Amino acid sequence: MKVINVYEQYFEGHCRVYDTDWKGVRVALVATSEEGTVKYEVQVNFFPHTEEDPFLISYDKIETKELYFAKGRRSKKREEAYMEIIRPLCDELAAKMDGTIDWDAPLIEARRG
Repeated sequence: MKVINVYEQYFEGHCRVYDTDWKGVRVALVATSEEGTVKYEVQVNFFPHTEEDPFLISYDKIETKELYFAKGRRSKKREEAYMEIIRPLCDELAAKMDGTIDWDAPLIEARRG
């Protein structure tokens, strides 16, 4: 199985976890290919983001949404179409966790794979 982070970026955000405010969020578009099939999913993962551990990732608060699963290979055209709608999808997933994403406050530059 090959997993590719098509897009990954960290932003300021807010989510209350274990009576603590978590102030970071990772958003990603991930492609997984295996034996002639490809799957795309969006992931939203909140994390503590403190000065001591600015990027300490916890998998306690993660939501995913499968966008596509079929026989075939990665498609740059499909990936670009997903990039056009990724923000509302991520906002929807963040809302499921009672969280928000501050799209105007990136913690790092976007990484594309």
